[in-house]
Amino acid sequence: MTDIKRILVPVDGSETSDRAIDEAIKIAEVYNSDIHILYVANINQLAINACLSDAILEAVTKAGNEILEKAASKVPEKINVITTSETGSPSVTITDFADEIKADLVVIGSRGLGLVKGVLLGSVSQYVVEHAPCPALVVK
Repeated sequence: MTDIKRILVPVDGSETSDRAIDEAIKIAEVYNSDIHILYVANINQLAINACLSDAILEAVTKAGNEILEKAASKVPEKINVITTSETGSPSVTITDFADEIKADLVVIGSRGLGLVKGVLLGSVSQYVVEHAPCPALVVK
């Protein structure tokens, strides 16, 4: 691997995203990398419920912040960690964000907490592997 300065870890609170954080920490310790933790609120899925009320948006934001805080708390103090919350389609938002921060590596869980678990398992990680501007490591 080349020099890895910025590692992007998309999280959703699932077990596999927790394992992705663990893997990113191991890599960051070797390369002295920054870890960027990204939570994407899938507003597109929520928009199916017609108009989004402020209460729903607030709840989604709060849940996202809790997931980010939990993920960031796993990272040792010696590693620089940056947390970001975005809204939109997770697949596209993750790859766009990787490009925006010039990530050297994306570490992503193989499956998350999608609303339709049984149907599209791994579709986000698959998209990221195919479209990310850098290498992607999928963690089971």
